[in-house]
Amino acid sequence: MITAVIIAVVVIAVAAVLFVGLRRARGGGRGLKHRFGPEYDHTVARHDGDVRAAEQELRERVRLHGSVKAQPLPPGARERYVAQWADVQEQFVESPQQAVVEADALLARLARDRGFPDGSRFDEQVAALSVHHAHSVHGYRKVHTATRGQGGTEEMREAMVEARRLFEALVTEHTVDSNRHGGDSTADRGHAPWALPRRHAKGSGTS
Repeated sequence: MITAVIIAVVVIAVAAVLFVGLRRARGGGRGLKHRFGPEYDHTVARHDGDVRAAEQELRERVRLHGSVKAQPLPPGARERYVAQWADVQEQFVESPQQAVVEADALLARLARDRGFPDGSRFDEQVAALSVHHAHSVHGYRKVHTATRGQGGTEEMREAMVEARRLFEALVTEHTVDSNRHGGDSTADRGHAPWALPRRHAKGSGTS
């Protein structure tokens, strides 16, 4: 009788541990999906639908890069970066391929100056950025891919548009940019060639 009671207690204890573990695992998955948003879906797709592997990778990113603190830009750096991005936008009209190369390098430098890993280790830099800018990091990936000449002018234009979201997030000193709720932001003062009719964009590939 005593043996049966002990066995029953052990079984109940094991079941309770498994139940708690399962709830934590499910809760952790929901937390990751909420935190990473589109980056969560991108990672799952890259793992061919293996949710467990994707979530393990995302947890590792948080472990490695979750403590990264954004560093303030040196005096005058924000204005220089905004001017450089405007130049890249202008350059896109005549040379889309060169423009995406310049945009890729500019984002790498800007991320480094804000305290993220150096752009020479692209995968590590993007992993760190994804922890803190999950909703805008994919544009950086698309621009980086475009530097290898993959895709036509329209694909490069779309990559530049998406990458601008990350640029604006990184170049903004404060969490909330007050200019977004008032007048034109400094980053919006440059000419945006992709806002023109697409036939005006020159370069190799489709138009």
